[in-house]
Amino acid sequence: MTEGNTYNAGNAGRSLKNVIFDYDGTLHETMRIYGPAFRKNYEFLTAQGLMPARQFEDAEISKWLGYPAGDMWRRFAPQLSEAEQGACSARIQEEMARLIENGTARLYPAVPTLLDTLKRAGFGIYLLSNCKSSYLDAHRRVMKLDRWFDGYYWGEAEGWAPKPEIMKKLLREHPGAAVMVGDRFLDFEAARAFDLPFIACAYGYGSPEEWREAAAVAASPEELKTLIPQLLPAAPSPFGVHSAGRPY
Repeated sequence: MTEGNTYNAGNAGRSLKNVIFDYDGTLHETMRIYGPAFRKNYEFLTAQGLMPARQFEDAEISKWLGYPAGDMWRRFAPQLSEAEQGACSARIQEEMARLIENGTARLYPAVPTLLDTLKRAGFGIYLLSNCKSSYLDAHRRVMKLDRWFDGYYWGEAEGWAPKPEIMKKLLREHPGAAVMVGDRFLDFEAARAFDLPFIACAYGYGSPEEWREAAAVAASPEELKTLIPQLLPAAPSPFGVHSAGRPY
C-alpha cells in the first residue's frame, strides 16, 4: 500500500491551504498500543538477562514516541547490540500490529469529526511521521485513513531522514500555505525550518518545554477545528508563487 507518497482522495495537488499532521499523539492515542508492547518487550529483555527488572510509568514510555525506532533504542539501551536493538523494535512492531488488528488502537475520539470538517472545507491534509511502512499500512487499512489524507510522508520511506528534510519534500510537492500540527519537538523543528505556524497538541506526549515557541496550543483535538483556520490565512507558502518563507 505504501508504494507512493500521495493518495488522491479529492484535494491532492489542488489545495492552497494544507494541514500537515503528525500521527502518534496528535491523531492516534498511541499509548493504548505502545505501552503494552513496550512493557512486553522489556519483560522479554529482563528474562534474557539483557536489562534489569523494573516497572515503568506511562510517562517514561511515552517520551520515546515520535523518535525513529533506531534513534529511540540507541538512546534508551545503548548497551544492547545493533542486532538486539533491531530485534526489540521488531517485537514491539509485531505486538502493536496485533493490537491494531484486534481493535485496541484508536484515534482520539474527536479526530474523525475534525478530519471530516477539514476535508469538507477543502483543506489539503497530509501526514508527516517517523513511522515504519508496515505501521502506516496497518493504520491506513484499519483506520481507513485514505478517506481523509491526500498524502503520506514517513520515515522509513525516506531512509529515516530528519523530519525537516521530509517536510521539504512534502512542501515542494504540495505548494501552498501550510500549518503543522504535532505534539513533539521533532514536529516543531520541522515547522520552524520553513517558518510554518506550529500548533502544539498538549493532549499528546510532549512537554510544555517543547511548545514554548508554538503559534498556538490545543488542549484537545476539538480545539484544532478553530485553531487551524485561524492560523492558515496568515501562513506563508515556503515554495511556489506565494512564497514568503526561507530560501531552500
